[in-house]
Amino acid sequence: MNIEIKKSVKPINYFDAINLLEKRLEDLYSKKDKELIWTLEHNEIFTAGTSYKENEILDNSIKLIKTNRGGKITCHGPGQLICYFVIDLREKKDIRKFITCIENTIIETLKSYKIDTFSDKDNIGIWYKKNQKINKVAAIGVRVKKWIAYHGFAININNNLTQYKKIIPCGIKDKGVTNLVNISDNDYSNLNNLLIEKFISNLKT
Repeated sequence: MNIEIKKSVKPINYFDAINLLEKRLEDLYSKKDKELIWTLEHNEIFTAGTSYKENEILDNSIKLIKTNRGGKITCHGPGQLICYFVIDLREKKDIRKFITCIENTIIETLKSYKIDTFSDKDNIGIWYKKNQKINKVAAIGVRVKKWIAYHGFAININNNLTQYKKIIPCGIKDKGVTNLVNISDNDYSNLNNLLIEKFISNLKT
């Protein structure tokens, strides 16, 4: 597979990132450039997908950025690993299989840290259960245009969870949000490398 891998260390402006993804999609479609997997962080920002509702905003002081990805409202910020991608689905044309690929990538990567998580067909994302309480640890938001998938997913590592009290995260009221350091005090500095390796491996299947 001919995929460019980008790993940004400094926080990337949200609009700059989305503009790059949009341009890469067009260039990939016209065979001017290759597929992309890009890990990064954003500074604090609230974004809304195409299916969000106004009543999912609990704090009207937040600045909400409306996007064309799928899903509802989420929060990005320091301590959250984001994996953006531009992946060509024109040969397979199977969106459900691609979402499953993402889910498996996150679940298998977190198993490397002895953290057992799961997907839910009714509530997109990756979840962790402890003492009968279910919390989201990773969010997924994908858009497909011209059979090319882009946007991405985000894994909470040590981000500020109080920000999620300002919204109904992903429109789900009866479940919470957590991060990896709350689950298990590991060294997650290599998480992005493991994630990329697993993602590429799963894309090949």
